[in-house]
Amino acid sequence: MAKKILSMVLLCLMLMISFVSCGGRQDTKELETDRDISPSLSYDYSMELDYAQQFAVDYYTGGYALITISDGSRFLVVPSGLSAPKELEGDIVVVQQPVENIYLVASAVMDMFCSLEALDAVSLSGTKEENWYIEDAKSAMAEGRISYAGKYNAPDYEKILNAGCSMAVESTMILHSPEVKEELESFEIPVLVDYSSYEEHPLGRSEWIKLYGVLLGKEEKAKEAFDEQKALLEQAVSGEKTGKTVAFFYITSGETVNVRKSGDYVPRMIELAGGTYIFKDLGEDDSASSTVNMQMEEFYASAKDADYLIYNSTIDGGVDSIEELLEKSPLLKDFKAVKEGRVFVTSRNLYQDSMKLGTVIMDIHTMLTMEDDFDEAFQYFFHLE
Repeated sequence: MAKKILSMVLLCLMLMISFVSCGGRQDTKELETDRDISPSLSYDYSMELDYAQQFAVDYYTGGYALITISDGSRFLVVPSGLSAPKELEGDIVVVQQPVENIYLVASAVMDMFCSLEALDAVSLSGTKEENWYIEDAKSAMAEGRISYAGKYNAPDYEKILNAGCSMAVESTMILHSPEVKEELESFEIPVLVDYSSYEEHPLGRSEWIKLYGVLLGKEEKAKEAFDEQKALLEQAVSGEKTGKTVAFFYITSGETVNVRKSGDYVPRMIELAGGTYIFKDLGEDDSASSTVNMQMEEFYASAKDADYLIYNSTIDGGVDSIEELLEKSPLLKDFKAVKEGRVFVTSRNLYQDSMKLGTVIMDIHTMLTMEDDFDEAFQYFFHLE
């Protein structure tokens, strides 16, 4: 009997440890890699990741690094002054350092380059100057240090070739235009597809800065930037759950309400901050979209009693007052959060600032734990009067 009780106690302890890990290092599902890629390269060690599951990095003696991405693509980063081994496996793309004149199409990656202080490695953008909310990127384009080279499905090949582009960094939108990827690769331009948006944990997205740190030879800078956000996350999740419910939404031009699916990273950030996303099991389907549209009446029925409303301004420009919000839908005046003055709006750069997700979570945590004084300075949210 004593042995049985001891076994049950040990099992409970193991379960408690597994559940406590939501804020700190999670049990990542390590991406399987083939490390025996050339008889000329000797495997040394692998990068340790806290949250990211969509990429892996294996290091070899001499400073070589193999990047493996979840789509099966592999890139061997060759240090400046060295050459790639001749006996390298055929599917591996060689990336010779220094990596320069990058065509950066994945907008979420720009903030990572800024955090790495490596904006000078980017010469071409898939986003126009007026559509950047990252000031360093906007300034670089205004000054001509970065040029617009067309969006993901319509690149300016002539400009890209004339710039001496050594790599294109694409978002997963390129999967809808595979012919563009093939064309770039036909010019011997490596195409790296960023899968950070596929990460389950919000900070898994930010941890992709470590991949770009490898490409640019800035691993230590990448670790510093990531650890800063990780510390903010750990601070936010250190307290108890608040029990406060949150609805995150915006009203479309068609007068429907766009909300995030329950499994999306925004609801996950709300949960990590100590709140509860108001929609429990929304969008449990096979669609790749992270959002779903619903009629206002349906939104009213589900979110009327939410403690907080957060209006997503990144799509339609947002609202500046409660009056403007009610102009979009008078039904909102009956919402609990509107009556109690707990309505917030996001800043326009919420999605582009991929290296500030720990800050965003801390902002939400502060929002949920404040009593009534909302004069507190938030970086990514504004209180509506």
